[in-house]
Amino acid sequence: MLAAPINPADINMIQGTYAILPPLPAVGGNEGVGEVLEVGRHVAALKPGDWVIPADAGLGTWRTRGVFPEKVLLKVPSDIPVLCAATLSVNPCTAFRMLTDFETLAPGDSVIQNAANSGVGQAVIQIAKASGIKTINVVRDRPDLPKLVERLMALGADHVVTEEMLRKPEMKDIFKSIPKPRLALNCVGGKSTTEMLRHLQPKGTMVTYGGMAKQPVVVPVSSFIFRDVRLRGFWMTQWRKDHAQDQESLTSMMDALCQLMRTGQLRAPACTEVPLEDYGAALEAAMKPFTSSKQILLL
Repeated sequence: MLAAPINPADINMIQGTYAILPPLPAVGGNEGVGEVLEVGRHVAALKPGDWVIPADAGLGTWRTRGVFPEKVLLKVPSDIPVLCAATLSVNPCTAFRMLTDFETLAPGDSVIQNAANSGVGQAVIQIAKASGIKTINVVRDRPDLPKLVERLMALGADHVVTEEMLRKPEMKDIFKSIPKPRLALNCVGGKSTTEMLRHLQPKGTMVTYGGMAKQPVVVPVSSFIFRDVRLRGFWMTQWRKDHAQDQESLTSMMDALCQLMRTGQLRAPACTEVPLEDYGAALEAAMKPFTSSKQILLL
């Protein structure tokens, strides 16, 4: 292995609260990039020197070396930055699918999302920007808010607001220059979701892919009756299971994401690179509130 990030799902898996749990004893980590050192005589699609990422969750990437069946690995190009490859299979794929699968968006349309500084949020900003789609990005208030706003704007965000600002009349000013969003992406739950939903177009869709607040999604009855909003869920692991026989969809997604990485239109999230022996400190840092830098284990 070359590098592997620490994602919230990895921590949930260790805690025993994730939807899929590996049999014990197990190695942590669901994402990362490795280099093929040797292959068996029946391996056809991989050769020494190739870069590979997990084809699905649960591989156990926080390790220096491993022996795996060919079918559990996906080859990726080695001409993209190693940190991009290490963080490719979860967050960018989730962002790509949510922007593609739920609403037909055209240049000039807008999307609203909370947890905009998360790995998925940063990927949404960049993929949307490359497609001409405007983004309204919601973050929690924090001491270094101006610095975070600057960083997200540099990635291509059109607007960055706090959860408190969602409730203020000034939000109307945003929609003088861009249309109200047809798609909302929710990774938080609770009040953040309820307030974000108020700005969705009638017949718009809100997709929930996380629950960082550990609070339920609360939707006013009027949003269903008078605005016909739609609530959906998304989990990248399930998408992969549902499309296990649809290699074309997976390949086209990976090709599109890798091309954005080559051209610099999709960068890895803000990262802190940590040697594997310091994994304890990396886990502690990953679990702190207001974390804007993803911990990457160097293997």
